[in-house]
Amino acid sequence: MTAPILRRLSDLRALTANWRKNGEAIGVVPTMGALHPGHLSLVEAAKNGTDRVIVTIFVNPTQFNNPEDLANYPRTEIEDAQKLAPYGVDAIYVPDPDEIYPQGFATTVSVTGLTSVMEGEFRPGHFDGVATVVAKLFLQTQADRAYFGEKDYQQLLVVRRMARDLDIPIEVIGCPTVREPSGLAMSSRNQRLSPEGVEIAAHKHRIMLDLANALKNGAPFDTLAAQASTDLLAAGFTQVEYIQLRCAESLNPLTHADRPARLFAAAWADGVRLIDNIPV
Repeated sequence: MTAPILRRLSDLRALTANWRKNGEAIGVVPTMGALHPGHLSLVEAAKNGTDRVIVTIFVNPTQFNNPEDLANYPRTEIEDAQKLAPYGVDAIYVPDPDEIYPQGFATTVSVTGLTSVMEGEFRPGHFDGVATVVAKLFLQTQADRAYFGEKDYQQLLVVRRMARDLDIPIEVIGCPTVREPSGLAMSSRNQRLSPEGVEIAAHKHRIMLDLANALKNGAPFDTLAAQASTDLLAAGFTQVEYIQLRCAESLNPLTHADRPARLFAAAWADGVRLIDNIPV
């Protein structure tokens, strides 16, 4: 059975008021739609961890620094609702734009430090858009728990810090990255890859795993990163924006994997920007 699609905050609040009255825990899975098995794994986690589940779908214009990227982002609301039907979610919140950014909206939520590197460096303003819209969705849904994929690990840390700093009473839960059999991290952007592009993109995970294994054996990162960049270009990627080793908690840069760390990479293949990260 397909869950009700709500577009107005007043309708959502009427629903959540009854749940709260009954003492039911609410989970939210914020998305921009174009749902894939990675998103659905978050929905499953929310179903297992809460009494009621809201999936939000909103293509947030303020987190796109490239207008072309915003225009090309897939919008598949009907298909998304069909994919969610077997999971028995309680509501699909697809807010009208004025419910998120009403006329005269003039507030931005910024998280410093965590946002100045990697995605923040290559996508100016991106995390301000993310933090602002997620803060609004947390407050609008009044959820107790929120579920995010580790595929966007930097975003996960930013959202956690934002919720903590603003005293928003919500637990932000990170869930493992879901991958294709080839190792390619599932992403809505993958829909824009040609068959050849999919083959090229699949090389990234293997190259990152090779780098991570070398790091575990004590090799210095800088030399390994240069070779990994060369390997990505040889595999058919057209541009490598970054390959970085960072502390898993602070995102401070590391030269050796001498503490819990994550290996991050962003590169272009077939005209599509793809990001990934793995633990080291």
